[in-house]
Amino acid sequence: MSTTPTPPPQCPAHGTGSASGPSGQRQLYGPEAEADPMGLYEKLRAEHGTVAPVLVHGDLPAWLVLGHRENLDVARTPSRFSRDPRRWRDMQEGKVPADHPLTPMTAWQPVCHFVDGEEHRRLRGAVTDSLARCDRRGIRRYVTRFANQLIDRFAAAGQADLVTEFAEHLPMLVMTQVLGMPESYGPKLVDAARDMIKGTETAVASNDYVTTVLQQLVERRTGNPGHDFASWLIDHPARLTADETVEHLRLVLIAAFESTANLITNTLKVVLTDHRFRAHLSGGHMTLPDALEQVMWDAPPFTTILGRWSTGDTELGGQWIKAGDMLLLGLAAGNVDPEIRPDLSQPVHGNRSHLAFSGGPHECPGQDLGRAIADTGIDTLLTRLPDIQLAVKEAQLHYVSSLMSRHLTALPVTFAPSSGTPAPTEGSTGVGVLPARRQSVPLPEVVPAPVATPRAEEPRARKTSWWSRLFSR
Repeated sequence: MSTTPTPPPQCPAHGTGSASGPSGQRQLYGPEAEADPMGLYEKLRAEHGTVAPVLVHGDLPAWLVLGHRENLDVARTPSRFSRDPRRWRDMQEGKVPADHPLTPMTAWQPVCHFVDGEEHRRLRGAVTDSLARCDRRGIRRYVTRFANQLIDRFAAAGQADLVTEFAEHLPMLVMTQVLGMPESYGPKLVDAARDMIKGTETAVASNDYVTTVLQQLVERRTGNPGHDFASWLIDHPARLTADETVEHLRLVLIAAFESTANLITNTLKVVLTDHRFRAHLSGGHMTLPDALEQVMWDAPPFTTILGRWSTGDTELGGQWIKAGDMLLLGLAAGNVDPEIRPDLSQPVHGNRSHLAFSGGPHECPGQDLGRAIADTGIDTLLTRLPDIQLAVKEAQLHYVSSLMSRHLTALPVTFAPSSGTPAPTEGSTGVGVLPARRQSVPLPEVVPAPVATPRAEEPRARKTSWWSRLFSR
């Protein structure tokens, strides 16, 4: 039910719907936001409370939701805050041109995260039902096999960059198997997906490449189904159209890649740099799944989620929100809300009420899949390389921030080469899966016929826990 309180004094940027805000209005892009987004969120919290007026690209006005309770309120009440971007007033008034940086993320498409109500239930039901059919043990075997293949490529060198040589590739390689693609597609899709998310000059070409690959996958699986997510989505009783199927495959592929790659990187970074975190692990007070939950509190894969649009004039966190206003869910800011975490030094690793996967009817449907990839991948890496250490000082690590995420550009590590003895990869294609170095994103091309998927290897037997070896150095 929409609330209709007495309107409080309005911020000029939002009360008028002007495309440019008043002097001093804080931007969610530019040097300040890119250098220290969490610092910016705290400044906004101090100035405005749990909901802050901000400017996005092009100095378009929006609201950033900073409070934990307020984030859940927005996520759980689509009757007040819709996921349909066609409600965005600035877009209706022609203030969001086709080449605007937010257009790829706000242009309406026939996907479940852009609709509400019955249509949302139909489309999301097809996604969740199809994901539920995935074999969790089989996925973990894929993760173990691909993780070992990746490690084999750098183990003998005694050094590696865990971002570009491990974390970015592992989720995509696994997802090619989940969706029903040949694993050889993985490296190109990694480059294309990252390019799309960065919004570079070649992002459109990268998007075209991903779309072409998925269209060809749908064409192959239509009438010739396999035991994979694409086939189950095509054959679901919801009867998705070909376009709807392609869009949902892309949604699952890109979301799983970006969020899981960031989760793996952030967790490895904390393990390598945070002595308090290590103490909890070495003392047996925290398991690896617990460690992932702690990281999702402190460094969620997505810092913000774009967006929600107010269905009518309403109040949120003491701010007057007008119909058609855009809201951004501040996941990272909500996770450190002083109302729920007055002491950030206290661990919360046993608590899953973080906002890393949002909430409400649009909560991430593939979160368990992401957890499985990250958990198994990190476990495999640290089992193979128990003496791994950061190769540079923590202060030398470099981050790149965007409106929705913040991720490390590199995580250089060193380890004893002898600790990385190549693991057996039964039935796999071995080192031929990955290119020797990162290549430019190719233009769409005719995709070869699918190849038989090799049988995943069983998880390797462990002589001792990698936790004990990691902390006994």
